[in-house]
Amino acid sequence: MRDKALLFINGEPPKFFPALDDYGLIACTDGAFHYLKQQNFSLDQLDFISGDFDSHTGSDENVYQEKFILTLDQDKTDFHKALEIILEKGFRTVDVFGASGGEQDHFLGNLTVAYSFKDQLNLKFYDEFSEYYFIPKSFKVNQVKNKMISLYPFPFVENITTKGLNWPLANGNLSITSRIGTRNFAIEDEVSVEYASGDLLFFVGRKEIEYPAIY
Repeated sequence: MRDKALLFINGEPPKFFPALDDYGLIACTDGAFHYLKQQNFSLDQLDFISGDFDSHTGSDENVYQEKFILTLDQDKTDFHKALEIILEKGFRTVDVFGASGGEQDHFLGNLTVAYSFKDQLNLKFYDEFSEYYFIPKSFKVNQVKNKMISLYPFPFVENITTKGLNWPLANGNLSITSRIGTRNFAIEDEVSVEYASGDLLFFVGRKEIEYPAIY
């Protein structure tokens, strides 16, 4: 059953596309619509395009008008508004492309939006380098041996214990103001994380590494 949604937003254009047949809904913000056109993406497969459309041409509106959902609320980002529409359409799992790259304040804003939806949606971001997402307090991931793993507290995590990492944690604490857990790597096929409180972003590198690329 195709119960997942695919969303493109206006960051760095994707270097690859997932299998579109895996998704029951495919959407983009109006900014992402521009790069999808340039990359010869099959625009007919889009279910909706959301935004204020202040940068679109008349030809865009004529051809794809039935797919446009106008969202004028300036108190929310286009990403936030697109997620609200996806929720209204009954989807709870969303793969997101185009969240990173470009202007970094947008990237930080996208993470903040993801945080606000973490209890309503299963959101997973993909870019050229990694996939990343908020994880529950008890979590396991498989098939990650020799891949870069980063743990980023949002903004803190208490009593965290990890297994399967080169630099494990045992009832430690992480905080964006003191200690974070970036640039670790998996030495086992399975990595597990347990923590008592806070919120944690989990990054998995797309490629295996041959040596610790830590800095």
